[in-house]
Amino acid sequence: MTTFQWPDFYFARHGETDWNREQRYQGSKDIPLNRTGQLQADANGILLREMLERDGVDPTSLNWFASPLSRASETMDRMRAAFDIELPPVILDKRLIEISFGDLEGRLHADLSAEMAQAPGQRDASYWHFRPENGENYDDVANRLLDFAQELTQNAVVVAHGGVLRVLRHLVEGAERADVLNWPPPQGVIAHFTGRQMALHSAANTWDAQRQSAR
Repeated sequence: MTTFQWPDFYFARHGETDWNREQRYQGSKDIPLNRTGQLQADANGILLREMLERDGVDPTSLNWFASPLSRASETMDRMRAAFDIELPPVILDKRLIEISFGDLEGRLHADLSAEMAQAPGQRDASYWHFRPENGENYDDVANRLLDFAQELTQNAVVVAHGGVLRVLRHLVEGAERADVLNWPPPQGVIAHFTGRQMALHSAANTWDAQRQSAR
């Protein structure tokens, strides 16, 4: 945890990919959204617009940041399509890229032994420092995000990845490492960080309606 004074910001994990569905280690690989993920992103845009209206926040006053991996940048683009005004440009920031799983990327969770990697639900706090061959550990991601935090000089929208959201919960909320390492970061939600607390808001109803209309 850090004493940095985090501003209010809205965070969305990218929508679903085929590798998410198959439970493959995805990490820094540039895997695109599948159709479900696109619908989740569309619904998140409507939800974000409604949240900003509720909170009295002018979307043009925000900074808009995204990971440059296409599953995150497409999620951001689809979310912004819900707004009928010109928004500030998206800033693609490499510090928001998902944790790299190195040589494990592309492997199924179920195919790996406990010595090679531990899937969420099986981790203890020591996993924070586990680094796969040619990959990163969660402490590396934390250092990236603390550097990125210096850019958050005003409220922002951030679209990135599940591992990034895990680390943000630790850095901003002070959540225990073992808790965030085993927490499954949801898709199709907006996480609103304010006052060192996170509140999750679901786009599920909007997503279900869009999914039905797309059939």
